[in-house]
Amino acid sequence: MAEVALEGRGLQFSASGSPLVHGVSTALVGGAVLGIIGPNGAGKSTLVKLLIGQLTPDAGEVTLMARPLFDWPRRERAALIGHLPQHFEPHWDYRVDELLRLGLDRAGPRASSLADLAANFGLVPILKRHWSTLSGGERARALAAAVLAPDPPVVLADEPAAALDVGQAAALMARLGKLADGGAAVAVVVHDLNLAARWCDRLLLMEGGRAVMEASPAEVLESPELDRVFATRFQRVALPGGGMVLAPGEAAG
Repeated sequence: MAEVALEGRGLQFSASGSPLVHGVSTALVGGAVLGIIGPNGAGKSTLVKLLIGQLTPDAGEVTLMARPLFDWPRRERAALIGHLPQHFEPHWDYRVDELLRLGLDRAGPRASSLADLAANFGLVPILKRHWSTLSGGERARALAAAVLAPDPPVVLADEPAAALDVGQAAALMARLGKLADGGAAVAVVVHDLNLAARWCDRLLLMEGGRAVMEASPAEVLESPELDRVFATRFQRVALPGGGMVLAPGEAAG
């Protein structure tokens, strides 16, 4: 049985009197990718922030390697958890190569070369450009390269493919899957349900801050709960080699 690397139990969180996460429990296990899906306002990003310790839960607990998350010194916690945020703006206007070196420095003796890292993420032509000059997709790729450079054992990504084109999004999801194949525990917030179907091992469907269901992609994507939560009647097209493609149909009434 795969080892649980990061676990949240009974997590609750409110802001300004509004409950954002209600009693959610989930676990990230080594060797698997957990996709977190749901409509806007479902609590997905808040859950990620709770799991990485950016927010403190009002109730419940998060454990990292079976140890309470906040018992870990901040530096050790940062070394174990790679976080790809939904929004990122560095304090300094780093060049791309400088940002990558920060990631490689965290990797220590295990670090690959900057040239290899840049090539793997398609960043060679923009290495000397500053963050302020980059497009949304270029920023997303540069940040992913810096965060993933140390090969952290736990990775949480909040909509990392949002600014990427179709090919780049698939490549990033494949890279997260490769990390999981190497033993990492990965969770990713995904809006594209077809990316989730293709690259995730399990899906957590959220609505209104609650966990509606967590199961295999096939179970979640075939469930009528998916249609209800997204308020649409999905068209499900079976693929010849297995799996399916989803297309939004008419609004559910």
